Amino acid sequence: MPQNHFRKLLRLNAVQTLSLGFAALILAGGLLLTLPFASRDGQSIPFLNALFTAASASCVTGLSLYDTYTQFSLFGQAVILLLIQIGGMGFMSLSILFSILLHRRIGLHERSILMDSVGALQMGGVVRLTRRAIRVTFCLEGGGAALLALWFLPRYGLGRGLWMSVFHAVSAFCNAGFDILGTGSSLAVMAGDPLPNVVIMTLIAAGGLGFLVWDDILTHRRHVRRWRLHSKIVVVFTSALFAGGAAAFYFLEGNHAFAGATFGQKILMAAFQSVTCRTAGFATADLMKLSQSGILLTLILMFIGAGSGSTGGGAKVNTVAVLLLSALAQVRRKQDVNIFRRRLDEETIRRAYSSVSMFFLACLAGCMVLCAQGITLDGALFEAISAIGTVGLTRGVTPRLPELSKLVVLLLMFSGRVGSMSVAMAVTRDRPQAKLRNVPEKILIG
Repeated sequence: MPQNHFRKLLRLNAVQTLSLGFAALILAGGLLLTLPFASRDGQSIPFLNALFTAASASCVTGLSLYDTYTQFSLFGQAVILLLIQIGGMGFMSLSILFSILLHRRIGLHERSILMDSVGALQMGGVVRLTRRAIRVTFCLEGGGAALLALWFLPRYGLGRGLWMSVFHAVSAFCNAGFDILGTGSSLAVMAGDPLPNVVIMTLIAAGGLGFLVWDDILTHRRHVRRWRLHSKIVVVFTSALFAGGAAAFYFLEGNHAFAGATFGQKILMAAFQSVTCRTAGFATADLMKLSQSGILLTLILMFIGAGSGSTGGGAKVNTVAVLLLSALAQVRRKQDVNIFRRRLDEETIRRAYSSVSMFFLACLAGCMVLCAQGITLDGALFEAISAIGTVGLTRGVTPRLPELSKLVVLLLMFSGRVGSMSVAMAVTRDRPQAKLRNVPEKILIG
C-alpha cells in the first residue's frame, strides 16, 4: 500500500510535467550562467542573478539585471539564446523533434503534454501541428536573420553582424526582448530606421499569433471561412489592438517619448511601441519619458498580451476577447455568446474568467510585495505586469530590485510563461468529480 501511494504521487499529469520541465530548464540555465567563462570579466555572477536571467530567457520575458552584451561572453550569450529558443518553442516541442529524428514512438502522455505546450485544441494531429510549428519557427527566424543581416553587417562586420542578426531574429520571434547591441537602451539606435523596425515588428507579431493560427494560415491560406474560430478571434482582435494602440501612441507621445522625431519616425515608433507592448520587451523610445496616458496604455496592452499557444504571454488576447464578448452579451441580454456565426460553449467562458482572475490576482500579489520592498506603486505595478505578462519592458526598476523582489519577479515570469492557472493546477491534487452536487442558490452580482 505505501509503495502504491508513493507511485501515485510520482505520477505527474501534463500540467505538472510542463511546470517541472520549465523549472529544470531555468535551473540548468542558471547554473551555466554562473560559470566564470559565461561572463566577459571571468568572474561568476551571484546565483540568484544568474537564475533570474535564466528565468527571464526561458520564460521569453527580457527583464535583465545586466546589459547582455557587456556582461556576458559569447558562451553566456549562446546560453541565453538557447534558453530563449527552447522557452519560446516549448521544451516538449524540441524533445518531440528529437523523437521524430530518432524514429521513436510518441506516447499518449507526451501528446497530452504537447497539447499544453503548443496550444492544440485536441490530441489528434498534435504531432503534425508540432512539426509544422518547428518548421514555421525556423523558417521565420531564418528569413528574419537574413533580412536583419542587411542592416547589421555593414555596421558590425561579418562575424559579429551575423551573430547579432541571428540573436535578434530569435529573440524577436520568441518575444523575448533580449538584445546584444551593448547600448543599454534596447533598440533605440534603430528608432526610425524602416528595415530593422519592420522586420522585428513582423517577427514579434508572427510569434505572438500562435502555432494554431499559423496552422490555419498554411492549411487554408486566404480561405478565412475555413479557419478555426480561435484563429479568427486572435487575428481580428490582434489587428484591432495593433492599429488602435499605434494610433493612440502616436497622438499621446508626440510631445513626450517621441518628441524631436520626424513625422515618419513617430509613425514607426508608435507602431513599434504598440507591437512590443504585446509581450516583446524591445523598445525604440525612452520609457521614462512616457506620458501618464502612455503608461496606462502600455499597462493595458502588456496585460492583454499575445495569443494562446504562442511564444508570447499575458492574459492572452483570445481570452480577453471572450470576456469582452461575454460582457457584451450580458449587456444586450443575450443568453448565448456568439461570434462569426459560432456559439462559445460555457466551459470556454468559465475557463476564460478563471484564467484572467488568477492572472490578475498573481499580478496584484507580486505588486504588493514589490511595494513592501520600497518600490513606488507605479513602478511596482509596471514591473509586475511586465513580468507576469512576459513582456520585459521596465522603467528602470529591474536593475535595482532587492533580493526578495528578484525572487518574486522570477516567480511572476515563471507563472506568466507556464500560465498562472496551470501553476495553480500543478500544485493542487487531482480530485474525482463528486457524484452528488449541492443545491444551487443565487446571490446578488453587480
